Amino acid sequence: MPEDARLAALDSYDVLDTPTELIFDRITRIASNALDVPMASVSLIDGHRQWLKSRQGSLGQQTCRDEAFCYVTVQQSEPLIVEDASTDPRFKDNPLVLGAPHIRFYAGVQLCTRDGHNLGALCVIDTKPRRLDARQVTLLKDLTEMVMSEFEARKLARTDALTGALTRRGFRDEAERALSLASRHSHPLSCIALDLDHFKKINDTHGHAIGDRVLVEAVKACRERLRASDILGRIGGEEFAIVLPHTDLADATALADQMRAALQQRLIVLPTETISVSASFGIAARAGTDVDLDELLRRADMALYAAKDAGRNKCVAWKAPPGAGGMRRVLKAGQVVFNSGRSVVDCTVRALGDDAARIDVASTAGIPSKFKLAIVGDGFSRGCTITARQNLSFEVAFV
Repeated sequence: MPEDARLAALDSYDVLDTPTELIFDRITRIASNALDVPMASVSLIDGHRQWLKSRQGSLGQQTCRDEAFCYVTVQQSEPLIVEDASTDPRFKDNPLVLGAPHIRFYAGVQLCTRDGHNLGALCVIDTKPRRLDARQVTLLKDLTEMVMSEFEARKLARTDALTGALTRRGFRDEAERALSLASRHSHPLSCIALDLDHFKKINDTHGHAIGDRVLVEAVKACRERLRASDILGRIGGEEFAIVLPHTDLADATALADQMRAALQQRLIVLPTETISVSASFGIAARAGTDVDLDELLRRADMALYAAKDAGRNKCVAWKAPPGAGGMRRVLKAGQVVFNSGRSVVDCTVRALGDDAARIDVASTAGIPSKFKLAIVGDGFSRGCTITARQNLSFEVAFV
C-alpha cells in the first residue's frame, strides 16, 4: 500500500495530536491487565514518528518512526509478535531495547481501515521475554477492532454528547462549507480558538463530573453571544473553536472578549465552595482566498498560545510574520537535509504553500536555521529558512 495513501487515510480520521480519552485508555488498560504486561498503547504512525493516542506504563508520548516496533507492524498484514527482542536480528540493536523502556516482548495488531490502510497498531510490551497463546492473540485482535470501531464512529459523529457543540469532524465539515462560501463571495470570515485555563487542575481537584459541568457552562456562555450562523465545535478536551461568517478580525476580537468576560462571571456552585472559570482566546481572520481551514485554525491556535503566554484569561489576535503566505493542509513524509547532505532528519510535512511550509520533527537537536526540505515521493526539494518555532513544529520560508 503506497505510503502517501496510508498517510492520507490517517489524516482523514483527524486523531493525531488530540488529547487523551477515557475510552482508549480503558482499552489499553484492559490489554495490559488481561495479558499481564506492564505496557500497552494505541500507536499511530505518521511521516516521521510514532505517536501514542493512549498508553499504559512507562512509554513516552512519541518516538522516532524508525525506532518504533509499530512501524514494522504497519508494513505487514499479520500481527507482529516478538518473543525476545534482544535476540531478534531486526530489533536487538534498537535503542528502545538497549535503553528505556527496555523492550523484550512485543505484540502488535494493525489498526486497519476498511480500505486496507494500516494507521498504526494496538500493542502490548513487556521487559522480559514471553509468548502469547492463540486465545491471547484473539483477545488483542478483538481490542484492536474496538479501537477501530471507535475511530470510525468518531469520524461519522457530528455532535458532542456532553456539550452539544459540534464534534471535531462535524465542525470541520460545517467550517469548510462556510470558508468556501466566504472565498467564493469575498466575504470576511474569522475563527476563534479558545481553551479553558487550568482545566486539568479542576478535574484533579473536584473530579471529572465537575469538570464536565464546567465544559457545559463554558459552551452555554459562548452560545449566548453567537448567532445561528456561527459554528461552534469541541476540538478536543477543553479546546473549542468557533467560525464566524461575515465577521472581520476587529469584530471577532471584540466578540471573543465578550465571551471571555461572560465566562469569567459564570460561577460553578458546589456544596462547599464556588469556583470560577476563565479561558484564553486566539483570533484569526481569512485574508484573501489562499487560506484553508487548517491554516486558519493554526493561526488562531498560535494566537491562543500567545494569550496563554501573556498570563491567560486574555484575547490575542494573530498577526502575520514577515513573508508568511497561504498554506494548504497536507500529511506527507519528508526529510530535513543539512550539513551538505550528510545529515538527514525525518519529518512530517503538515502544511505546504508556494513559499512556505510547516513541518513536525521528533527532535530539534542539531537542526540549523537553514536547511533543505525534501519530499521524496513528490520529487520536491527546496531550501528553507525557519521563520517560527513551536515545540517540535517549524514554520519555514522557501529561499
